[in-house]
Amino acid sequence: MASKKGPPPPPRDLTTEILVQIRDELRETRDTFKKELGDLRHELGDLRHDLERLERRQREDATRLATELVAVAQAVGQVRDLLREQRVDRERLDDHEQRLRTLEKRSA
Repeated sequence: MASKKGPPPPPRDLTTEILVQIRDELRETRDTFKKELGDLRHELGDLRHDLERLERRQREDATRLATELVAVAQAVGQVRDLLREQRVDRERLDDHEQRLRTLEKRSA
């Protein structure tokens, strides 16, 4: 049977052999860099997605905190009003007790 491969390649000298090896290694390096770049782009996409999710959560948390802060401020206002009323009532009670003591002293 006759071989269909064609004539054998011409013999290479050392310089040509080294250049061929360098070319092959550069191709491998390029392919590796392409793969790494693809991986990095994918990871960057994931990071962007995570960042968007964190920003959304931060906005939601800020809204919740603002709502709770308003509720706390209202509660503090109500407590302040109750303390003022209690102080007025206490002053009135002290005044009535003083009057009662005065009346008791007169009738004694």
